[in-house]
Amino acid sequence: MITRTASARYEGFGKEGRASVSTQSGVLADTADGVGSRFENGKGTNPEELIAAAHAACFTMALSFALAKEGLSEGTLETTARVKLDKEGEGFRISRSDLSLEASVPGIDEPRFRALAEEAKANCPVSKLLNAEIGFEFRLNAAES
Repeated sequence: MITRTASARYEGFGKEGRASVSTQSGVLADTADGVGSRFENGKGTNPEELIAAAHAACFTMALSFALAKEGLSEGTLETTARVKLDKEGEGFRISRSDLSLEASVPGIDEPRFRALAEEAKANCPVSKLLNAEIGFEFRLNAAES
């Protein structure tokens, strides 16, 4: 079993508080996180952005391994995840994550690519974690082999 950690810190509370987030790897180290970056366009990160990054990375890695298993070794996958935060009653909820994939994979036809991509979308660990609707679209640029 692999365990990864991250931590968050709030100094002061509510809108006036200052928040930061750090990850075990050190990629994020006391990175600003707060109301301004979550509900406005302020500098810093926010939970939804971090979830979007995790979902895009997880899905893209899962698809990469599926393509390698098919014997494919060249190409590119570029995924954007859009995580939506909606008002719900007095609070908020993450309602969905939409994955948008731009792929260039020589040597695969669209039906097989779609099947592999849909499987990666459904089965990457972050997709399994999210209790939200997961939308998906892709564009495959497959060169003739």
